[in-house]
Amino acid sequence: MAWLKEFPALGSDTLGEIRRSVDGAFRGFTREHGEMMERLFDPLRDFLLASERLLTQSPWPLVVGGIALIAWLASRSLKIVIGTVITLLLIGVFGMWNDTMKTISMIFVCTVVALVVGLPLGIAMSRWDRLQRVVNPTLDVMQTMPSFVYLIPVVMLLGIGRVPGLIAVVIYAIPPVIRFTNLGIRLVDKDLLEAADAFGSSTWQKMHQVQLPLALPTIMAGVNQTIMLSLAMVVIASMIGVQGLGQPVLKAISNQYFTMGVFNGLAIVGIAIIFDRTSQAYGKRLQRHLEVVHG
Repeated sequence: MAWLKEFPALGSDTLGEIRRSVDGAFRGFTREHGEMMERLFDPLRDFLLASERLLTQSPWPLVVGGIALIAWLASRSLKIVIGTVITLLLIGVFGMWNDTMKTISMIFVCTVVALVVGLPLGIAMSRWDRLQRVVNPTLDVMQTMPSFVYLIPVVMLLGIGRVPGLIAVVIYAIPPVIRFTNLGIRLVDKDLLEAADAFGSSTWQKMHQVQLPLALPTIMAGVNQTIMLSLAMVVIASMIGVQGLGQPVLKAISNQYFTMGVFNGLAIVGIAIIFDRTSQAYGKRLQRHLEVVHG
């Protein structure tokens, strides 16, 4: 009756052999294709470095004004613009300007990559149920996998640096934009699609002029979540060389610097609030506009 008390698990020798086989195969793949993978991501690294230089080397009043202008164009809210400017000024006063700009550039590039990959995949899922049945379990795994686990294969393939961290952040943050794109397109009223068919619209015209515009508020909710998850991953990605606000937080944890950790943590919170309020306000503006047009 011993099997009732102890689960009949595989022996330690068997488990060790399985782990060694998998690890050996992955290491072999890394040695054979690692250099090619690094060259493949060179354009992504150049894009990240260019955006980082733009924000860190431009005059700070110009950067503050540019971010405030973007916040105004997206939200049309004076309250959000004032809050954005005050937050950025406080970040600069407390000596966190360069780290914050590096973090913003990382979030910008991660969001662009997530949109480039996630939007077409979400659109494809909305059109083919079979693809949705295949991709949804993968997204479930991506959203429930502990974030530290993403660092292991990325570091084994590409080493330590900005690009591996960026890829880890994208993998962690991309599921919402895929799911919300798929959901938003599927929720478009069938009567509108039938009306488009009656007017002789092609499949591309229906997608471009009917489904995507109506799904845009839902897609923006996915973009908002992707940005928030990217910010949440920044501190963890600093463990593999991602520069920005995450590294001072990691240093504060290692050396028990309470004030440094709190200040940089609050800077991350401030950036998150700016992105969140601006993207939410833009989504609400889109919704009101579409209700007027189609109401």
